[in-house]
Amino acid sequence: MKAFKKRGALTHFQILSEISKQDPHLKQKDLAEKLDITIQAVSENIKTLIELGYINSKDGRSPYKITQKGIDKVKRDAISLRKYSDSVLETMNHYKTIWPAIASENLEKNQMVGLYMKDGVLYAHEKNEAATGIVLDDAEAGSDVALTNLTGIIDMTVGEATIINLPTIKEGGSKATDIDLIQNVYEKGTKNNEKIDKIAVAGTIARVIADKLGLDINIQFAAPQATANAARKGLNVLVLCVGDMTKSFVRELEEEKIKYNIIDGRK
Repeated sequence: MKAFKKRGALTHFQILSEISKQDPHLKQKDLAEKLDITIQAVSENIKTLIELGYINSKDGRSPYKITQKGIDKVKRDAISLRKYSDSVLETMNHYKTIWPAIASENLEKNQMVGLYMKDGVLYAHEKNEAATGIVLDDAEAGSDVALTNLTGIIDMTVGEATIINLPTIKEGGSKATDIDLIQNVYEKGTKNNEKIDKIAVAGTIARVIADKLGLDINIQFAAPQATANAARKGLNVLVLCVGDMTKSFVRELEEEKIKYNIIDGRK
C-alpha cells in the first residue's frame, strides 16, 4: 500500500477526508478528538497540507477548504486503501482456523467428527456430539489430529478447587499438619463428592505432605494460574499450600469465577 508508506501519510488522508465534508465550523480541536491525536499534531499536519496545496486556509485557520489537488489525492488514497482492504478480506476468507485434538479412533481426511472433553483434553471421534469439526488429514487413534470448521458447543463442566491451608515452618510445618484430614479430603473429593483430578502444591511443606501421602504432584509452578486453568477445563484440583500463599489462589480463582473451598490443615 504505497500511498501510506510515508510517515504521517495516513494522518494526512484522515484530515483531508474530514475537511472534504465541508463543515464550516470544523476546528483543529475537533480534528484532534476525531483522530485521537494532539492539537499540535493537527496544526503541524494542516500546515504541511497547505504547503503542498491540498487545502486552502486564511491565515492557517478554519474554515479549511480542500483543493482539487487535495480531492484527487483523497480519491487515489481511498482507492489504494480499498484495494488493500479487499486483498486482506480475500485472504481471511480463505484462511482456516486450525485446532488440535486427540483422535479417539482412526479418522479420515474431510470426515466430520464429534468433539468432547475428557480430563481437560479435547478429543475427536465419529460419534455425534453437540460440537463438531472437519478433519484436515488422516489420523490414527491416539495421535494428534488437525481440525477446522469447529461449530457448536463443547459440553464441559467447570471444575472446583479444594484448598488446604498448611502451617508454616515456624508453626510446625508437616509435624503440625493433620495428615489424616488431608487423606480424607482427597478420598472424599469435592463438596459434591466428585473425585480429585489433579494435585497442586505451593511451598516446600506442601511437597513434603504430598510425598508422605503418596500423592502425585501435577501442578507446582505458577500453581494459582495453573489451578484456575485446570478448573476451567473441568478438572477438580486439590491444592496444598502454605500460610499466606492461599491468598494467591483465592485471588486467581475469584477472578475466573471458579468455586473453591478452603480447609484448615492444622492439627
